Amino acid sequence: MSVGAKGFTGRHMLLTTTTFFGVIIAVNVTMAWLASSTWSGLVVNDTYVASQEFNKNAAAMKAMTASGITGRLSIKSSEIYYSIRNRDGSPAIVDEVTANFKRPVGDHNDFSVAFRKLSEGHFAGDHDVATGDWIVEIVARHAGALVMHQAVRIDTAEPDQ
Repeated sequence: MSVGAKGFTGRHMLLTTTTFFGVIIAVNVTMAWLASSTWSGLVVNDTYVASQEFNKNAAAMKAMTASGITGRLSIKSSEIYYSIRNRDGSPAIVDEVTANFKRPVGDHNDFSVAFRKLSEGHFAGDHDVATGDWIVEIVARHAGALVMHQAVRIDTAEPDQ
């Protein structure tokens, strides 16, 4: 055996173990930072209250679905259009419509649009909508009573050039 070859020593084991756990800790810290910086984690303000209201909200959504009222959202440039119809295709009687645009992750681009009535069942609003994925919550009311509460997921992709 040569004088320079000592084999695998305790120092090698310490270096190997320290490097192994150092990589694991660095990856975990990086993943935790990325997770907390890209997602607000906020789904509802108060989870207890939301859980208590769940059955009431579910019953209201079932009744709304049974009514047959449907809505359609469309976006052209900075103009946002919403049409709402009864089961038979006639325009639904609605006084006010509001749309809340929310990003699926984070809340830095969220905004609301109050629509103006163009004609019965047809509404329009003005707002630039950035490209990407959006969840749009639309609330339509008549004389203060909820007529339609709809959530749609849309993707406003770049137009083909």
